Amino acid sequence: MTKTIGENFFLDPRLKEAKKLIQEALKEHQKNITGVKAPNPELKESYDQLLKKMADYRGGALFYNYLGTGIGHGPFVELADGSVKYDFITGIGVHYMGHSHPGVIEAQINGAISNTVMNGHLQQNTDTAKLLELISKEACKYGAEVKNVFLSTSGAMANENGFKMIFQKRYPAARFFSFEKCFSGRTLGMAWVTDKAAYRQGLPKTLDVDYIPFYCESDHEGSIRIAVNAMKKAIHRFPGQHAGFVMELIQGENGSWVGNTEYFEALIKVCQENNISVFIDEVQSFGRTHELFAFQHFKLDKHADIVAIGKNSQVCATLFKDDHKPKPGLMSQTFTGSSSQISAAYYVINEIVTGGYLGKEGKIEKLHQHFKAHLEKLAQKYPEKISGPFGIGAMVAMTVFGGDEAKSKNFTIKLFENGVLSFMAGASPTRVRFLMPVMAVETKHIDEVCAIIEKTLVEMN
Repeated sequence: MTKTIGENFFLDPRLKEAKKLIQEALKEHQKNITGVKAPNPELKESYDQLLKKMADYRGGALFYNYLGTGIGHGPFVELADGSVKYDFITGIGVHYMGHSHPGVIEAQINGAISNTVMNGHLQQNTDTAKLLELISKEACKYGAEVKNVFLSTSGAMANENGFKMIFQKRYPAARFFSFEKCFSGRTLGMAWVTDKAAYRQGLPKTLDVDYIPFYCESDHEGSIRIAVNAMKKAIHRFPGQHAGFVMELIQGENGSWVGNTEYFEALIKVCQENNISVFIDEVQSFGRTHELFAFQHFKLDKHADIVAIGKNSQVCATLFKDDHKPKPGLMSQTFTGSSSQISAAYYVINEIVTGGYLGKEGKIEKLHQHFKAHLEKLAQKYPEKISGPFGIGAMVAMTVFGGDEAKSKNFTIKLFENGVLSFMAGASPTRVRFLMPVMAVETKHIDEVCAIIEKTLVEMN
């Protein structure tokens, strides 16, 4: 069979040998990263100077004193002060595979030696076609019709593209529905969707959004009634003006609040009765439930018009039905991701699909139950300090010190110092959340992380 020059290049045995040497070197050095490690006092001065320089150049300090060396081992990551920490927030959900994963590194090398550094509007490699097919087929396997996939460079851009398609489809309707305490991004457009005033302070208004109360598990019927009534009231006030409803099925940035199928179906019914497009925002939830897509977990496949994915997917994307295809000129980006990103994206998504992670007996669910059991025991042991846990799958959260924002922040800082990365989420109450590196975590790691959580709780008054 005739091969192209490019195919022969990637099959060159010298490349195979080079990649083998890199993997051997990686494995050798990873042997020294096996657990949490305190900072090296000899590196303190140089590390502090580097942090100060970083803060000066970026216009503000980092949330954590975190500057990595470029190597890790599974759920562990080494910082430039010589410390090693458990990464249980994964760059706010990006490092699903943990750190220095051999398979991801090989995929990135394959992308890095590709001639096309950045794939985009005029230049795409064959890896892109392979990735689009994988995402499309997995999205539609239970009957969804969002078979078209447009790649982008961030979750916020994936959302922006979804909004543009819906506005064009529903023109002249120009309003949107979203959930209270939602997070859609911080671009000029998405800042007016995200339900947090601080994110749009001083910005010109770009979008009109009506916010619907999110699902409350303790009041199932009441949640549905209140949300449907709120939608109908807004539609009555602005007849024919709503173009779409952007739905986070699991509110990650608000503290891992989980929705409900019957609740979503009731709202979608109102959408369908009023020609309002259903937009599922899966930038954070993608790959974290026992289905690849959260809309599949909630059995909403037939209802999705637009779906946005990101974070775990490495390169972000907007999926859409044929009847929402944009007209020429609406959608274009100079680049939609690097060749390394796209190669890594295929590896990660394919691994999630084929590697035993999904399903009610898959790794994601087993890790969740193990983590949940630990946190439940801590909540029983220290009821005045911790409550919960909350969340689903790889998205786990807890409330510490009654959800007090200042105390929660202090807890995350202390937890970081003790060796575990987490992050704050939500307000009234504030929660502490975790986004596990599922491809790298074992139950023994969760045991150790929970021991550090308990140690940190005991240390704080």
